[in-house]
Amino acid sequence: MGGNKGQSGVDLATSPAEEYPFGCVELPKRSTGRLIMHSMAMFGREFCYAVEAAYVTPVLLSVGLPRSLYSMVWLLSPVLGFLLQPVVGSASDYCRAGWGRRRPYILTLGAMMLLGMALYLNGDAIVSALVVDPRRKLVWAITTTMIGVVLFDFAADFIDGPIKAYLFDVCSHPDKERGLHYHALFTGFGGTLGYLLGAMDWTHLNLGRVLGTEFQIMFFFSALVLILCFIIHLCSIPEAPLRDAAKDSLPQQAPQDSPLSSDRVYEYGSIEKVKNGYGNPGLAMQGGKNKSPAEQTQRRMTMKSLLKALVSMPPHYRCLCISHLIGWTAFLSNMLFFTDFMGQIVYHGNPYSAHNSTEFLVYERGVEVGCWGLAVNALFSSLYSYFQKVLLSFIGLKGLYFTGYLLFGLGTGLIGLFPNVHSTLVLCASFGVMSSTLYTVPFNLMAEYHREEQEEQRKQAQGGGPAGSGRGQGLDCATLTCMVQLAQVLVGAGLGFLVNLAGSVAIVVLTASLAALMGCCFVAVFVRYVD
Repeated sequence: MGGNKGQSGVDLATSPAEEYPFGCVELPKRSTGRLIMHSMAMFGREFCYAVEAAYVTPVLLSVGLPRSLYSMVWLLSPVLGFLLQPVVGSASDYCRAGWGRRRPYILTLGAMMLLGMALYLNGDAIVSALVVDPRRKLVWAITTTMIGVVLFDFAADFIDGPIKAYLFDVCSHPDKERGLHYHALFTGFGGTLGYLLGAMDWTHLNLGRVLGTEFQIMFFFSALVLILCFIIHLCSIPEAPLRDAAKDSLPQQAPQDSPLSSDRVYEYGSIEKVKNGYGNPGLAMQGGKNKSPAEQTQRRMTMKSLLKALVSMPPHYRCLCISHLIGWTAFLSNMLFFTDFMGQIVYHGNPYSAHNSTEFLVYERGVEVGCWGLAVNALFSSLYSYFQKVLLSFIGLKGLYFTGYLLFGLGTGLIGLFPNVHSTLVLCASFGVMSSTLYTVPFNLMAEYHREEQEEQRKQAQGGGPAGSGRGQGLDCATLTCMVQLAQVLVGAGLGFLVNLAGSVAIVVLTASLAALMGCCFVAVFVRYVD
């Protein structure tokens, strides 16, 4: 994003959804109200994500899932995501629905999120009403809850891409920057309110008695927020449908200096598209007429192209991806099991006890306090995002990257070694530092790498040399994003074994600390920073 600060003049973006699919059109300025309405999807998504992060492990344990298997639930969704994300991204680029390319996918994924929440928060109650046999009830309760978790996690992971693409399609560059700012702001607000919702003791309130169990209360508020936020989002900015360029318009020669001239191929999610809004498949097809079939297939991101990009990318890209993988592995190890850690280790509760026993009630109390800690994390993440702008001029991207990993590693280490209620809540601020770092610094570094490459290619072109191959920048970004899902795979595959081996969930927090401190060394030694 930082590479565009010096742009001036009218922002022109090619959009296949506009009336002139092969030309450049000036996108209108969007009002602040419209951009805020567009950001409500991020508010609703993060609100429900917070409820999932706070309650999904206690829900799985309360229905009787064995401790050695509960982390495996997190393994299924990222594996599906890693395989299908490129397909879904490419399909949304070529969607010809009458009310836009992105909104049909956003609506579908939003409905999947709602269904997933209904299953994992109400699965036990649904099965109890339908099944009488205790053994069959246990099996169906675990199965239904697991299906709900996987479905929600899958949809919530995927929906971020179409939401961002929707913003880029309908906004000029200045509005994209404003829109992304509001996205980050409302993401933090949504997470904070979601965790606060879980931290409240609803059982002693009249509303809690009317709605039923604590899990059903969470579903009621989460569903209400999600539905309202997505209705507002889908009505925020008009999105014109993709038209058949071959039938509606005659091909025109792309300008020689156009960002989508025929000498380069751009995929869904490329840096140019993200930063400038260029993403016309019609122009890409026109430019691909003179290319070989193998080169034309690169327009669509596939699993094969992702794996190829990971192997063939330059060393500094690969090091950035590895550091991102280490960071997300540490962060998810802590976040996905933090409320369970609070209930079992800090409060000494037992999720396997009878639901009316003292040990189970103490465990629930620990989960509620853990939600307060996660609320501190979300709020501090939003605040730290503003401080980053000030710190950047003093310590640079390397300092920000190193500081985020270091503070998180020290914070989680102290929490694991000295589990205390008050100190744990204070140290949750280090989670927010790590969260803000992971969402900003790696992508800023990749943008700097791409800008550096573009400058070198421009100099070569001015000197009469080759203009450069225009290697798959979109695949670079997709590979970096897929590190999050790969981290989920590692967490899902490994933490259940570690917990079973150690006999205590405290190993989860200590593992997160160790991974983050290893990440400190890696980002300091191996990651390349642009002067």
